Amino acid sequence: MTEDDIRRTFLDLVTRVAPDLATDDIGGDDHLQDDLELDSMDVLNLVAAIHERLGVDVPEADYMEIATPNRAVTYLSGRLD
Repeated sequence: MTEDDIRRTFLDLVTRVAPDLATDDIGGDDHLQDDLELDSMDVLNLVAAIHERLGVDVPEADYMEIATPNRAVTYLSGRLD
């Protein structure tokens, strides 16, 4: 899976958790909670969706690693190799 594939998948999952967002409006450095206003339950749902779609477990200690799309791509690409 390429980094572009991971980014598209991550953004798709974000917009499924927060349907009021559009992928075109999410910047690479937009913080999920601070900029996009996802709450803690949305983040938990996102983590569950990541596990379901990609098979990657994201422990709570690593939540900051998926806090922005750019960080998430780096984090997930290292776990999908």
